[in-house]
Amino acid sequence: MAALAHQISRACLTCPSLSNTRLSKRTWTNTKHVQKTYVVKAAVTAPGVGVSTAETRERARLKEMFEDAYERCRTAPMEGVAFNVEDFHTAIQEYDFNSEIGTKVTGTVFNTDANGALVDITAKSSAYLPTREASIYDLKHVKEAGIFSGLREEFIIIGENSNDDSLILSLRSIQYDLAWERCRQLQAEDVVVKGKVVGANKGGVVALVEGLRGFVPFSQISTKSPAEELIEKEIPLKFVEVDEEQSRLVLSNRKAMADSQAQLGIGSVLLGTVQSLKPYGAFIDIGGINGLLHVSQISHDRVSDIATVLQPGDALKVMILSHDRERGRVSLSTKKLEPTPGDMIRNPKLVFEKAEEMAQTFRQRIAQAEAMARADMLRFQPESGLTLDSDGILGPLSSDLPPEGLDLGEISPAED
Repeated sequence: MAALAHQISRACLTCPSLSNTRLSKRTWTNTKHVQKTYVVKAAVTAPGVGVSTAETRERARLKEMFEDAYERCRTAPMEGVAFNVEDFHTAIQEYDFNSEIGTKVTGTVFNTDANGALVDITAKSSAYLPTREASIYDLKHVKEAGIFSGLREEFIIIGENSNDDSLILSLRSIQYDLAWERCRQLQAEDVVVKGKVVGANKGGVVALVEGLRGFVPFSQISTKSPAEELIEKEIPLKFVEVDEEQSRLVLSNRKAMADSQAQLGIGSVLLGTVQSLKPYGAFIDIGGINGLLHVSQISHDRVSDIATVLQPGDALKVMILSHDRERGRVSLSTKKLEPTPGDMIRNPKLVFEKAEEMAQTFRQRIAQAEAMARADMLRFQPESGLTLDSDGILGPLSSDLPPEGLDLGEISPAED
């Protein structure tokens, strides 16, 4: 700044004034017209012509201003400045960026590619989210995890790139912690979950649950199928052990199946999905258990081709006809749920709407049949010491029971 002021001052002092130019020393001609013409030419064409008095004053003013500014910068640089040194240090502390590994930061994605995404976290340089750190699941592109430009999300710092000092971010680590928390919650609630079998070893199979790899020992698998046949299949599971510190997740298929089978009472209505079709019937998945809907139990009307009524993937309501726990076989029926014979073929939607109502009727018929069977037994064995109440429940012999037994003619027959 001082050099600039010095140059301006020098230019002002060396510029010739109007009184020292050749124009003042020339002999004026007698003709007024020629005089004016000569003056105009001199002002335009003569090199080094002096500037006007106003320009000289302006240059002097600028010189003085620059010299004053230079002196103030040299002697009192912070004079008149509202932002002092203390304010500067306070601002640094307020906006200081913590780049330690494990720190959670909020950033905005502004670019994505097959390898990852660039994230603005208001640091000195952009941060990078690799594809492998975009999700707890294996992905080929960050877009599969819902990562796109403009997304604002919370990330965690997991490292630093030594080449350009940029930070490496992760969403996988955050999701990993949430997955463990979710598994602990599900274990506390003692619920049944679905797990996809992704591997096997000598001791059991490995299943994915909530994005975590859990171990299912063979002793905790109810099916007798080889482990290789379970690969890529989903099986019902319950939590046995959830230990995040030891990265130990143990699951049980046997406990899950026991809970599911406890709900398979005769006459129960369940929602199922058609898994496959066979000439003799259809296999239905009912909560992780495969049941058989025999062709004779589809409808009261004859079904010559099952494919005309059902297709794999169809959702339907079925009723439990029987359950062999030892052999693991479940027999199903939609025939018993038909309000009118043939509805399963002509109007299956009506069958599903009336399913609970028809199942209730079926259970009442079963109860009546059991009551008659028990009454028949008591008629011929009054010495058993048991009696039958109005609900068909056997109990102690009452004094109202005649010695000769019950008269079955007083029991109304079951409805067809």
